[in-house]
Amino acid sequence: MRIGVLGAGQLGRMLALAGYPLAKDFVFYDMSGSPSAGLGEVIIDRDGQYLEDFLSRVDRVTYEFEHLPVDVAEKLAKRTTVHPSPRALQVCQNREAEKTLFGQLGIPTPEWKVADSADSLRAAAEALGCPVVAKSITEGYDGKGQAVLKTPDDADDAWAGIGHPRVIVEKFVNFRREVSIIAVRGEDGDVAFYPIAENTHHEGILRYSIAPAPGLESHVQQDAEKYIKALLNELNYVGVLTLELFETTEGLVANEMAPRVHNSGHWTIEGAMTSQFENHIRAVSGHALGNVQARGLSCMINIIGEHGDIERILELPYAHVHLYNKGERPGRKLGHVNILADSYEELVWRVRNCAQFLPGSPEFKSTLTTKG
Repeated sequence: MRIGVLGAGQLGRMLALAGYPLAKDFVFYDMSGSPSAGLGEVIIDRDGQYLEDFLSRVDRVTYEFEHLPVDVAEKLAKRTTVHPSPRALQVCQNREAEKTLFGQLGIPTPEWKVADSADSLRAAAEALGCPVVAKSITEGYDGKGQAVLKTPDDADDAWAGIGHPRVIVEKFVNFRREVSIIAVRGEDGDVAFYPIAENTHHEGILRYSIAPAPGLESHVQQDAEKYIKALLNELNYVGVLTLELFETTEGLVANEMAPRVHNSGHWTIEGAMTSQFENHIRAVSGHALGNVQARGLSCMINIIGEHGDIERILELPYAHVHLYNKGERPGRKLGHVNILADSYEELVWRVRNCAQFLPGSPEFKSTLTTKG
């Protein structure tokens, strides 16, 4: 089977690496002009001239990134099988549509309003009560297109900084920690849920993911599974879906979803019986889903901006290095390291030992390192 991937970055690269043992071939369709997958066949098409050529070379189509033209996915879906559905792409590209769908499905979200000017942003901040987070309704990711308003008087600067015609304004959530759940749904409707991961962000970018999340009450995993299953079924979804959540004293509150394999699921490559990447390929190919149980305890460390001392990390017997073959640049995801351990105490020590060789890595903080 020849699988077409819209996008040609590191997620596509890892999808292909997981698909090759299943005898899949890959064709990447890159609209950015700067593909980094580094394997498979790549069609670079910034002007949409080679879509027919791409279509002629593939049997199924999926995507590695949600910020791409929905009309391209819709055109392809009229001619071939596209998983996940273009509707999932459409919803994820619009935070207003996403939050509305969450509400319809009974998935808790922060209180929110929409603003289309600095004045209406100020009014929304006053109505919700500061602090609030303003986010561009479209195009934002990794903390881009966002601003925190500590008082309504911050509205003018926030509006100018975001630079979008419409923003969603969310009441700040007093959360214990950020978590995410990754699920996969097959063509036959079978669903499997990975253990919830605990995530630590720094300057809007994910830096650490621990899985399974420590100290998690069983009902929290069950609630997350209920919420993401509702999304999977509503969207008639096939493939891997990620739901980012805040864990609060009152329960889970949904932040956003991503219709693809996700950075917070990279731990599954060594840490689960079947990685998120293999399960996505299984699902979009029409195969049975793989076992999603954790093999033990894991922490994923993102490599951001510069590679650091990879040779020293390779000497660590519990570390698994994944490099994306990208050049160094501030804020750029260059790779990740998966750390495995038999206990959370051992995991903390090993993560800190590894992170010292990655310049710019923030101090490892999690519920494991902050008690009470």
